[in-house]
Amino acid sequence: MTLPVHELEARLFQFNKLMQELLRGRIHRNTFQSWEVEILLDIEACELRDSNRREILRRYQKAANKYVDRGGRTLLKLSEYLEKKHRGPLGTEKTAVPGPTQTPI
Repeated sequence: MTLPVHELEARLFQFNKLMQELLRGRIHRNTFQSWEVEILLDIEACELRDSNRREILRRYQKAANKYVDRGGRTLLKLSEYLEKKHRGPLGTEKTAVPGPTQTPI
């Protein structure tokens, strides 16, 4: 759902606060907006390994801010970020090149 610019800016500010809490490892509140719950559930569904969780969340936060700065009208979810990262820039998708076929003798 696209958001008006003023609402998106406010949401981005709250998103950054939420991400800082996650990166610190402590959330100091018990009430959340519905969009924050969606973000948290999406992060949980991505099943990040503890060994690289902080780094991925830090990069995700940076990418989400860039996405909005470049004209995105919604907040980027972690699953979307990981999908785009895995896919790479447009036009550079890795396609499987079939190898030589082997004929049984």
